[in-house]
Amino acid sequence: MKIRGTAARTTRAASTRAVAVTAVAALALTACSGDPEADGGDGGEGGGGLTVWVQEDLPDRVAATQAIVDDFTEATGTEVELVSVGEDQFAQLITSAAAAGDLPDVIGGVSLPQVRTLSANELLDTDAVGQLLETLDPSTFSDKAVELTQDGDAQLAIPSESWTQMLYYRTDLFEAAGLEAPTSYDAILAAAQALDGEGMAGFVGATAPGDAFTEQTFEHIALGNDCQLVDDDGEVQLDSPQCVAALDFYGDLVTQYSVPGAQDVDTTRAAYFAGQAAMFVWSTFVLDEMAGLREDALPTCPECAADPAYLAKNTGVVTAIEGPDGAAPAQFGEITSWTITAGADTEAAQSFVEYMLTDGYEPWIAIAPEGKVPVRTGTPEEPTLYSDLWAELPVGVDTKAPLSDFYSPEVLDAVATGPEDLARWGITQGQGDLLGATQGEHPVAEAVSEVANGTDPEQAAQAAAEAVRAIAESLQ
Repeated sequence: MKIRGTAARTTRAASTRAVAVTAVAALALTACSGDPEADGGDGGEGGGGLTVWVQEDLPDRVAATQAIVDDFTEATGTEVELVSVGEDQFAQLITSAAAAGDLPDVIGGVSLPQVRTLSANELLDTDAVGQLLETLDPSTFSDKAVELTQDGDAQLAIPSESWTQMLYYRTDLFEAAGLEAPTSYDAILAAAQALDGEGMAGFVGATAPGDAFTEQTFEHIALGNDCQLVDDDGEVQLDSPQCVAALDFYGDLVTQYSVPGAQDVDTTRAAYFAGQAAMFVWSTFVLDEMAGLREDALPTCPECAADPAYLAKNTGVVTAIEGPDGAAPAQFGEITSWTITAGADTEAAQSFVEYMLTDGYEPWIAIAPEGKVPVRTGTPEEPTLYSDLWAELPVGVDTKAPLSDFYSPEVLDAVATGPEDLARWGITQGQGDLLGATQGEHPVAEAVSEVANGTDPEQAAQAAAEAVRAIAESLQ
């Protein structure tokens, strides 16, 4: 069995989980009554209870999840052992559990590459998952979310929520300069050139090598130009003309119109929050911070002193970006899912996942609405029930308020519908395992960093492609 690296962390996680991992590890393996290597699932039908792993490892989120689990137990009588597993621990722990024949019954918060890796290793009960999706009604889910969690006719997981990467831009500056929204490569470059000047970068984007956020940012830019990791035959395509052109475009942005030095998840946000960048790329996890609801990441722009939500009120979003060689605009993002493992207590596992997508769905989304955009929009009777609730849920850390207090309906609609334009390298081509392994070694981030430091885009693309080909060979 080969289980390699999982998907890159979300951008919020990249900036918070690293410092919390030591403390959270103890919580993950003890406070929830679950060392997944010692006390795994019930190992078959009718075990009398469920073991559920969930990839939420921040203490407040674990506590909120436990409250939902307790409500399920009270409603059904089924006991649930909740085990919190850090995303960086997941691959190792699931490998150990599978080898010991001690898998959990249900896994939540599973990323798209992780779903494909679990499937490739025959660890999923796709019949149980497919039956449950039919019970819930596929028409109540985002079509794209369902598509990305399928493999042919097999439904691998039940999609739950998403976060997406977006291009954020200063609407006040764009309007003053008479610029169109930065929805395409040409429009982005034109705006960056027009707005770049003393104390203001036209654009800021990630360039740090060895950084998942750099890869996420570039994939977001590249997808719209039809730059793909692999083609339908699984052949690596990072040195294709489309990818070279995307690297060339991104290189122009970060070398001519950005701030100096390697940029990462924290510095890109800091530049925009300080009013020193007209555009930046980040995930939906930034929405509460931009509204001034998180004290360790407050906007510091000159106008923000009088109004901490100034940037939120004067920021537009572009979800899908269009490149000159792309067939259609596209954007990077992640869909996290619930899935049922092979050998699980099928009936109890289906009941639990159904609960998490019905009675437990609102409190689950409410844990972090800015990064848990529902991909189940409603029910057959109320088709927009959950999407409507989402816009009114309070967000924030130190202060809480709904996103609708700060953002226009147009922005919120773009965030809510973003998953429909979501694309991911390797997933639909059946190469999710390769994607996960590639993200563990960061050849794309290295290529972006090289281009940012003057390397020819074609040379950098070739080096990245060869690195991915070597990774693919190691998986065979």
